[in-house]
Amino acid sequence: MSDLPRKAVTRTAKLAALPLGIAGRATWGLGKRIVGESAELVGRELQQRTAEQLFKVLGELKGGAMKFGQALSVFESALPEDVAGPYRAALTKLQEAAPPMPTRTVHAVLAERLGANWQDLFLEFDDRPAAAASIGQVHRAVWRDGREVAVKVQYPGAGEALLSDLNQLGRFARLLGPLVPGMDVKPLITELRDRVSEELDYALEAAAQRAHAQEFADDADIVVPAVVHQSDQVLVTEWIEGVPLSEVIGEGTREQRDRAGQLLARFFFSGPARTGLLHADPHPGNFRLVPDGDGWRLGVLDFGTVDRLPGGLPAPIGEALRMTLAGDAGAVHEQLRAEGFVKESIDLDPGAVLDYLLPIIEPVQAEEFTFTRSWIRTQAARIADPRSPAHQLGKQLNLPPSYLLIHRVTLSTIGVLCQLNATVRLRAELEEWLPGFTAEPDPTVLP
Repeated sequence: MSDLPRKAVTRTAKLAALPLGIAGRATWGLGKRIVGESAELVGRELQQRTAEQLFKVLGELKGGAMKFGQALSVFESALPEDVAGPYRAALTKLQEAAPPMPTRTVHAVLAERLGANWQDLFLEFDDRPAAAASIGQVHRAVWRDGREVAVKVQYPGAGEALLSDLNQLGRFARLLGPLVPGMDVKPLITELRDRVSEELDYALEAAAQRAHAQEFADDADIVVPAVVHQSDQVLVTEWIEGVPLSEVIGEGTREQRDRAGQLLARFFFSGPARTGLLHADPHPGNFRLVPDGDGWRLGVLDFGTVDRLPGGLPAPIGEALRMTLAGDAGAVHEQLRAEGFVKESIDLDPGAVLDYLLPIIEPVQAEEFTFTRSWIRTQAARIADPRSPAHQLGKQLNLPPSYLLIHRVTLSTIGVLCQLNATVRLRAELEEWLPGFTAEPDPTVLP
């Protein structure tokens, strides 16, 4: 596949094959069970085969299909190891690369958006893509002033492809749900679809990246490449060298894993406080470990999807977390109801709500916590099991629209931390950056 398939009939046919394939495998699985094989073993084999087909199709199509695949890929650590293991390499490949556009198409876009003499802007331009993602691919080049740059070129027809894919995926979201236990796939697809226009607007992306690059310009831990040039469908930024986070996940040292995890958590919580923006696409392909003397900084890429939070992350998140750690069930319940997580028509036992939340916030109960695949699998299984009290209570909770993207980014970040198997001092990051987590002193009480 050398070009982005844009014809709706072609893309729809490929995506439509997914539920047909799932249905066929389900029939095959029923036959296996009839002849006496374990339902659990057959179920996992079905899940594995479905995942392999899913990510093959998504990687070929790019567009919204690949965007959905990238969003799903950070949750692979929640799957049982014998299911996740065989296709982890396929997920990593999806996060880092996709089939490239033909060179003639790249040149045509550059000529249209930068002018017929676009080559004069560069001292060098590598026609081979250095990376490819859901709506565009990146080429390495040297800008006319000698700076090494990354040139992101949007696929022609990317907008139509995004909407077509996500609409089609939404029609059979229920069939894809078992791939990620404990997660409702349909709201994820809806939220991705709602942000298509922002994702395609390189002017918005450039503004968000400039804000981050300016704020983190002299930061000892985080590096954001500066924007060099922007026009419709083309974004030129400074190039940064580093180890892709997907490589750290696959073969990084303990030091690299822990450093990457700590800085990822730091960026997640400090970014909104410092810029008023939340980087909302935390899959491993968007991060690099950048050598810095004897240590590492975290390089952050791709600001196409952000959540605008002028006051930083909402203070009620920190307040509810602090009250949960204190075991104040009544206060937690009142806070969740006030913020819309518990609807007025729903009657919940505050103690049961506390029991539901405490295992989830285990990473902030100690000074440091090691995020593991087994830990996130335990959480996913607890919430996904229809027989468990956590599942029954979770079905009664509501996710207000204003918290939807924050919720997804939080889950995705935790997923990456578990893929890294990183030991992180998360509580310290919350104490410094999360509004409401540390109780403000009462000004009426004398010290």
